[in-house]
Formats: sequence, C-alpha cells, structure tokens
Amino acid sequence: MTHPDDLTTGFLFTDQYQLSMAQLYWRQGLHDTVAQFDYFFRRYPDYGEHQAGYAITAGLGTLLEWMATTRVSSDEIEALRSQQTAGGTQRFDDGFLEWLAEFGSFDSLKVRAVPEGRVVHATEPIAIVEGPLALAQIVETSFLNHLNYPTLIATKASRIVEQARGGQVLEFGLRRGPNSGANAGTRASLIGGADGSSNVGVSHALGADPKGTHAHSMVQLFIARGEGELAAFRAYADANPDECLLLVDTIDTLGSGIPNAITVFEELRQSGHQPLGIRLDSGDLAHLAVRSARMLDDAGFDDVSIVLSSDLDELAMWQIREQIHQEAPAYDLEPAAVVGRLVYGVGSRLISSHGDPSLGGVFKLVGIASEMPGEWLPAIKISDTPAKMPIPGRKRLWRVYDRRGLATADVVSLETETLQSGVDLVVHDPHRPGVSRTIAAVNNAEIEELHTVVFDDGRPTDAGEPLVVLRGRRDSDLQRLDVGVRRLVNPHRYHVSVTTAVRDLQNALIASVRDQAPDA
Repeated sequence: MTHPDDLTTGFLFTDQYQLSMAQLYWRQGLHDTVAQFDYFFRRYPDYGEHQAGYAITAGLGTLLEWMATTRVSSDEIEALRSQQTAGGTQRFDDGFLEWLAEFGSFDSLKVRAVPEGRVVHATEPIAIVEGPLALAQIVETSFLNHLNYPTLIATKASRIVEQARGGQVLEFGLRRGPNSGANAGTRASLIGGADGSSNVGVSHALGADPKGTHAHSMVQLFIARGEGELAAFRAYADANPDECLLLVDTIDTLGSGIPNAITVFEELRQSGHQPLGIRLDSGDLAHLAVRSARMLDDAGFDDVSIVLSSDLDELAMWQIREQIHQEAPAYDLEPAAVVGRLVYGVGSRLISSHGDPSLGGVFKLVGIASEMPGEWLPAIKISDTPAKMPIPGRKRLWRVYDRRGLATADVVSLETETLQSGVDLVVHDPHRPGVSRTIAAVNNAEIEELHTVVFDDGRPTDAGEPLVVLRGRRDSDLQRLDVGVRRLVNPHRYHVSVTTAVRDLQNALIASVRDQAPDA
C-alpha cells in the first residue's frame, strides 16, 4: 500500500496544470525543446507600518537536494493513469505516461542562481532553469514552493537581527509555523542571521546548538503541588546549573519572579555556577527590562541576560529600545547597558512573516532554443502591470559597487555581454520606458557577476554548504548595502536595471507581439 507521503512530497509535488502543459508539449513534439525559465519576485515584503528594501535568498539548498533525489515512481504513474476527464476518458495518455516513466527526473535540468544567503532584489532573475521544456515546466511549482517561503522568512529574520543591534536573536517559531514547513522557516531564520533556534532537529542538522529554557507550566506544576515558584526555580537550577535561565512572569514579575530568581542565582554562585539570566514573556517588556536590570544590578548580577519574548518583530524591538532609552535614566541606568544585555526570542511574527505572509515569487518562460543550432528565441509576457513583465532572453546578472565599496545597482545583461568596471555604464529601468541613467566610471569601481551554476548533471554543485557560509554571505552583503536601503520604514529604492542591449531586445519583442495582435 502506498503511503500518502509518497505522493505528496515526490514528483507529484506540483500543480495539475504543469502536468497538463507537459502532456500538451509531448503531443506537439516540443517536450524536449530546450527552454529557459527565470525565477524572480515582483516586490519586496510590505508589512504595513514598515517595509523591506532588500531580500535574503534562502531555500536553494533544500530545493536542489529535492531535485537531485526525486524520480517519478510507479505509484505516481498509476495515480496519474487513474485520473479521468469529465467525459470519463483517461486524462493522461498512456504514451505520455510511458515517456514520463522513462524520463521523469530533473537530471537534465541546469540551474544557475544567486547563491543562498545573499542579498537579492525585486524583479531581477534570482535563479535560471534551463533544460527540456516539459520537465522545466513540471518543476515550477516545487521551485516556487522551496524558494518563496524561505526567502520571505530569511528576509524577516535579517530585518529583526538588524534591529537587535548586536543583541542575540533566537527563533522560537516551530509551534506556530505551518506544519513541517516550519522546518524550512527555522533554516531560513538561521540563514537570515538568527543566532539560534528552539527547533532541535533542524538545529542539529545544521550544526547549530538548540536554545531554550522552560515554560510557565513547569512553575505552575510546583505551585499546584503547594511548593511554589521558588521551589520550581531551585529544581530547574539543580537540573541546569550551568544554563539556568528563569521565566519570571508566572505570578508577579517584580514582586515574586525577580526576587526568587535572585535567590536562586545567589545559591548558584555560591556553588560555583554562573546563572545565564531571566526571561520576560508578558507585560510592558521595555519597562520590565529596565526594572529587572535595576534589581539584578543591585543584587550583583549585572552580567546576566534579560531575554524578551512575546510577539516580537523588528518594529516592536525598535520601540522597546526607544522606550528603554527614555526610561533607564530614571532608574540611574545607562540605556546602552540595559539594551546591551537583551536577548530577543522571536516566534509567531517571524515564522509567519507577520504583516506580509507571502512572497510574490514567479517562474516565467523567457526563451526557447531555435531549430537553428546555437540560436535562441526570446519569449516575453506583456502585462498591463509593468512589474509583471519578465526580462526576456538569455541573460547574466551583475552587481555594481561604487567608490565607497557599496552596491549601487544590479544590472541584467544579455548572455553575450560582459560588464567592465571603471567605465561609464548606461543602464535602463526594465519597467519604466524612457527612464535611464549613467553610472559614472568613478561609481563603477567594481562589478561582480552574481549567478553561479548550482545544479548540473543531476546534482548540486555545492552540496551541503555549512550554515556559517550561508550566514557569512548575508553578513558580507549587508555590510556593502547602503543604510538607506536597509532602513526600517520607507527604505530607499535600490536600482535593478538592464543594459541597452536588453532594453532594445525587450522593446523589439513588445513591438513584434503587438504587431501580431488582431486589431481591436
């Protein structure tokens, strides 16, 4: 008997219309035509009160592993054979199913992409898939599924980490995430800069140390038994003498939790152990952080952490920090000293990308191989919404850095073009006709090509890249991204442009398609 997961995570992890189109291509004899599809997203996440001005690409490693290991199975072929049309006939031809049974893998596809963990921008081709048309079509849904959500979460994590201003960020979203998809969210959070996660399995898989303390239920248990909060804290400290971090808001944070935590911390210190800190999970977190810091300092524990949790995101963290700067002096505290000991536990609002829960990533045909060897036919989609029009043709993606060493534009060129630094570069907006600019030689100090081959001959070219490499890319790219683009609210617009050759190709294709359209 076939396990349901065998049909839900393998080759049939796709949309029905992908298979319908693949059968059409097979019937027309076009299924082996070499085609190119681009993956890109149309706009940055907009969270309402604040907006992203960049994104962090994530999910590629998991996608490529899936592509390398996925083969159509006999059970999947039979599932397709069992489908019937409204007229009662078999929906998929036996001939098509025989072809699929023989060639149903993604080994023939080649993927070039911006490596995982890097800063990427709206409308530019982040990944390019080239190979037989039918298989490139079938892979679309899984491609989008594996990249859209992780990129969304890595972007949110990166923004949260920036607002921590050097403080640790821990991801606690497993219980609130979308079923097993929360694993992808955890991985993306760590790529996006989170220092650790409560997710044990993913943490171990990535070589990270899982993080966590205890829940209110542990304290409630001791209260229900008549032993009280202090007994609960002592029991936890006894079990975790070198990692004692106490949740202090089960009863009364300032009247009970902090005093009892201090008692236990003093006992730990006397026995030769150093307490880690406290966690605040409810109430006015900024005010409680200041008051807790004062009480801990007075007791001689100015070196322990204060972990904040409860619906945190980048905006809430910014507001907490601003409130602490205003309140701390009233308690004879340096604001920086309070903020500097904070650790942020982020859960629901990170794992759900609160405010904008989906990324508008798309996968569009941009060209097919001509019958003439070595020649290509570019493809274009014309839309009343300009941002929905993909950049046509075979192409390369470049990042231009100015004399400060900061990224000033990403530029899409034809495959045959090579951009040179140190010369004037004329570029054009791909979606606003007539909008052009010249990047002067002095602000064209360095040019980097962003795409690399990441999948070829049925396997990833850099399988199993360690987390430190993925996070390092994010850190390096952010250091070279203008602070205006990284701004929390209303970020400065980063330019994604095309070369003159791409612009001319685009205009010619638009004119050609419109000439073919029937008169209104």
